[in-house]
Amino acid sequence: MAATKTHGAATGGKEDTKGSQREAEGANYEDGKDCILEPLSLPEKPGGITTLEGSPSVPCIFCEEHFPVAEQDKLLKHMIIEHKIVIADVKLVADFQRYILYWRKRFTEQPITDFCSVIRINSTAPVEEQENYFLLCDVLPEDRVLREELQKQRLKEILEQQQQERNDNNFHGICMFCNGEFLGNRSILLNHMAREHAFNIGLPDNIVNCSEFLCMLQKKLDNLQCLYCEKIFRDKNTLKDHMRKKQHRRINPKNREYDRFYVINYLELGKSWEEVQLEDDRELLDHQEDDWSDWEEHSVSAVCLFCEKQEETIEKLCVHMEVAHEFDLLKIKSELGLNFYQQVKLVNFIRREIHQCRCYGCHLKFKSKTDLRNHMEEAKHTSLLPEKNIWDQPQYYFPTYENDSLLCTLFDSENDLTAQEQNGNIAIISEDTSKLHALKQRSILNKLLLHESLK
Repeated sequence: MAATKTHGAATGGKEDTKGSQREAEGANYEDGKDCILEPLSLPEKPGGITTLEGSPSVPCIFCEEHFPVAEQDKLLKHMIIEHKIVIADVKLVADFQRYILYWRKRFTEQPITDFCSVIRINSTAPVEEQENYFLLCDVLPEDRVLREELQKQRLKEILEQQQQERNDNNFHGICMFCNGEFLGNRSILLNHMAREHAFNIGLPDNIVNCSEFLCMLQKKLDNLQCLYCEKIFRDKNTLKDHMRKKQHRRINPKNREYDRFYVINYLELGKSWEEVQLEDDRELLDHQEDDWSDWEEHSVSAVCLFCEKQEETIEKLCVHMEVAHEFDLLKIKSELGLNFYQQVKLVNFIRREIHQCRCYGCHLKFKSKTDLRNHMEEAKHTSLLPEKNIWDQPQYYFPTYENDSLLCTLFDSENDLTAQEQNGNIAIISEDTSKLHALKQRSILNKLLLHESLK
């Protein structure tokens, strides 16, 4: 799977400013059309991944010809031309090498017609021009069982490899964008590229054969190839600008050569990751039990507005922001009389400004979040909020980060609705007028008009 939506999605982070020559510069809110056009994600906890290497070649089922594992198509072509045998749905065979070796042995024990369907071509031509081809497919119970066993075995090996990588703390890797070296668990490098360079290939726990995967991507970049649209560029700077401006810092989800690096592709026989994700779960919901006694609620960590500190409750997070950044969210809520939705807009506004490396107190823009944080703390600008009409805008109803759990833990109160009513901020939802005649018949206005006419 190429991770998508992967599945799911690109994560937020700093832009790669290595080639930038600008210092902090003023940014005007009036012309601020710098939109975030892709979903962002706050940093999450890490994971790991890998594949199996077999022997260097695969033999023909009938003769002594051998072909490299990577040249599977050449072997299939050879078997069709020379031996008139076709393997159906070969792309669904989990371990092609073991599959071929199994049938190579079985065909020495019994005639091929005991296993394969016979397809006669040119059946209307003279006998000497007719040819028989043999189809090996999973309609044969033995073939079906073999494919399922190979799938189970491959999944077992993949999960073992994944677990080994997750526990490996001797990983050594180099960032493809800033050439920084990373030692320890591979999740450190993957999370760094996601946060600092907005390059996300998926959660570490979903990836297998991570080193090989990163080497493949690095080779493409060395060949001046964009990882998303896969176009070739004339030099490194042009490629870099293209990937940044076009937001192509992600892999191409339609490129099937990436599938083997994602565990989801090994889960079910004959199903790709897209098919697994699109499965309808309604049948599961229909049969679920009503007993929720074993339900366990897991705490969700909320991330600080200014750094990567995470706390399990908003109370602890507010204490951290007050002590570390001199930003008192509770005091601001109280002094400005913010209701729940205004708090949401304020949080989303601050998230977006920090993501854009811009100080909302003085509107200066910086190269990195670290520079911005140092500036805001030294200048005491964390508590210097702009005028309310700057951030109390409908655009900030939408979260800057898709997984911003802070929004789910904001303080709400029974007085919020009353305050909204007093301020006239209640949203009015119009009735559906697509069936106007029926609407008039059942409208409460009919009763009111009747009552008035009887007076």
